[in-house]
Amino acid sequence: MKKRPSHTAPLWKFIYWINLSLIAGLIGYQIYIHLGAPDIRSVHQEQIEEITGDAEGSSDLTFAVVGNINNSHAIFQDEIIPQLNSGDYQFMISAGNAIAGGQPESYRDLHKLLAQLEIPYLLTFGANEESDFGSFKFYEQFGPYVYDVMVGESHFVFLDGTGKTPYNWQISWLERLFKQQEAQKRIVFIGLPLHQQFEDTALFQIDEYFTDTHFANELKRIFEDNQVNMVFSSNLALFTEVEENGVRYVITGGAGGLMLDQSDHRHHFLRVTVRANDISITPEYIQSAWPWWRRAIVSFWGAIHSFVYVSIWRLLLVIGVLAVFASYIYRNVVRDHDFYPDFDIDSTQYLSKPLRIAMYSNNYFPFVSGVTISIERLRMGLQQLGDKVLTVVPTYRQKWDDDNDTIRASTLLATGDKGEFRFANFLSWRLASAVKRFKPDIIHVHHPFGLGWLGQFMGRLMKVPVVYTYHTRLEHYAHFVPLPGLLFRNLISHWLIRRFSNKCQGVIVPTHSAEEYLRLIGVRTNTLVQPTGIEAERFRKSDPKAMQALRNKYDIGGDTKVLVSVSRLSKEKNIEFILEALALAGEAHPKYKLLLVGDGPYKKRLQLCIDKLGLSENVILTGQVEPQIMPHYYQLADIFVFASQSETQGMVILEAMAAGTPVVAVRSSGIDDVIEDGVTGYKTAHNQRQWVNKLIELLEDDNKRVKLGDQAREFAEGYDVAPVSKRIRDFYGYILAQHHDGQPWLR
Repeated sequence: MKKRPSHTAPLWKFIYWINLSLIAGLIGYQIYIHLGAPDIRSVHQEQIEEITGDAEGSSDLTFAVVGNINNSHAIFQDEIIPQLNSGDYQFMISAGNAIAGGQPESYRDLHKLLAQLEIPYLLTFGANEESDFGSFKFYEQFGPYVYDVMVGESHFVFLDGTGKTPYNWQISWLERLFKQQEAQKRIVFIGLPLHQQFEDTALFQIDEYFTDTHFANELKRIFEDNQVNMVFSSNLALFTEVEENGVRYVITGGAGGLMLDQSDHRHHFLRVTVRANDISITPEYIQSAWPWWRRAIVSFWGAIHSFVYVSIWRLLLVIGVLAVFASYIYRNVVRDHDFYPDFDIDSTQYLSKPLRIAMYSNNYFPFVSGVTISIERLRMGLQQLGDKVLTVVPTYRQKWDDDNDTIRASTLLATGDKGEFRFANFLSWRLASAVKRFKPDIIHVHHPFGLGWLGQFMGRLMKVPVVYTYHTRLEHYAHFVPLPGLLFRNLISHWLIRRFSNKCQGVIVPTHSAEEYLRLIGVRTNTLVQPTGIEAERFRKSDPKAMQALRNKYDIGGDTKVLVSVSRLSKEKNIEFILEALALAGEAHPKYKLLLVGDGPYKKRLQLCIDKLGLSENVILTGQVEPQIMPHYYQLADIFVFASQSETQGMVILEAMAAGTPVVAVRSSGIDDVIEDGVTGYKTAHNQRQWVNKLIELLEDDNKRVKLGDQAREFAEGYDVAPVSKRIRDFYGYILAQHHDGQPWLR
């Protein structure tokens, strides 16, 4: 029984993309928070003016001290603020941690909370205010981290316990301040407790105390020398008071957050009363009549509510990321995978009738390249099998005699020395309409971008399967792309191939090493290993007159060995390697001529290299040669030489072998599968000395050269266009059967 596709797959795909959209939206919202925050500045300046104005001429004060608000709505907003507004408090002071974290949304929410107060307030710069780069927001919206204010006869001093303000500077500033400023009462606020740790302090709370003992001892000394009455801190979620050498150290951390203890850990704020001879503190407990377990539940719920209210978008972001991760796990772990082809698929009904195939390529004639020749041979081979083929290709400056089954796309951008690389208008409605009228059974694309995108889009639009041929190792073409070379070569090129391939129902690769590469980068679609077909008979036929004409044209003597290399003259073809290797041979083997067949942007550079290496008598740049006379060059050659490492197959090597010419090449992924070392030629490491030694061996041994040439011809016969086209057509049939059967193509 055939395994049917899971009906939950579309749902998971929908959830996956919805979550990705959610994440993108939340990231955008975070950017908005940073860029679109309200313009709130120097709040403390206004608050200080109001506090000092109300207390002018009075030495008696009544104010509230709160600690660890943590953006609390359930406790601070709903319980404490109403008591402060209805009481006789002149102002409120936060001893630290008024916010849950330094994120912009926490500061924004804090302003909303404080706006409900009907009395002025001041904040101590605590650990939470400093976290997550929040120090910048605090300084901008409230003011300096270290400051002081005289309220009546009482001196209030606010210190920075986070280390954001250098401790040595604070010591010097505090000593100067106390010498200059006289006061009846001195009250200090610092976010972290200065006194010694309690014996029952939990291990995870050790860091909640002030850890710089030198600074702490210096502060204590200054407090004792200058008759500081009281030091308020927060950070610990409790209320306690200890006295050391006449200084009262008070911890208050109950204005919000999570509090679970039965004793001192209760939500509260402090009522502080300053009189001429005394300062009294009264803790005002919230829900004091409730049992401890009920207080714990309310505390826990308040902390959750505060987190959700302040950080709802961050919470959703986390949920979205986790959901996407869960979706990924489902698709790759939970869901069953069948990594083997389904041999029960019956493609007979699709292969028993002519197929209609739409081909898309970014290159085509009159530009001559391995890709264009490969496409043309496949097109002709399929037509000979009775299929109808429509080609969608770019326009060129040079005219070409197209048949009625070729559609030219207007060119948006042309690059290359002669504008040979075309970026066609793949958004053209004319192209889409023509393909819709053609009604293809299958779409075959030859590039993972440009017109390849259009082909893939039309496949989805028309519900037609798409097959992609992996022709080119994109990473070796980084010098043509207007992006950082390393970024394109090591990341973008592989990502582009993987993403495009997995959106196609099938991928054709010319060699097993190319297939291995695709699997390594994560391609999971159907693959067919099928080298490009060659017209073996055309290259096998010898034309002595044409060969003699070429000898005469290039002034090649009868006893001179002929080397031929065919490629585009560009960086990725590694032609300079060949020239430098020949230079290593010196004058020991002068009777050879190398014909470099092809054209490209490196032509002038290569000619300079030839002249510099003293190879002018031995190396000839022939320029571009028409495809119909290329067999004569292969027949003329005694040895075909090649050094490119950017090939997926090296079709020119098979063409040379079909002409009975042995090959000396550099081993690489596209070459390794088509040369049998020591049988059809030699493949060496990327080492000029090794390469030229193998070349000399064949130049000097006529018998071996002829033997390897005969074996090369026999090997190449297996790559003739007719059987290759038949195997590709069979692959089309498999893809069509799989597609119409509704089976997933990714493994």
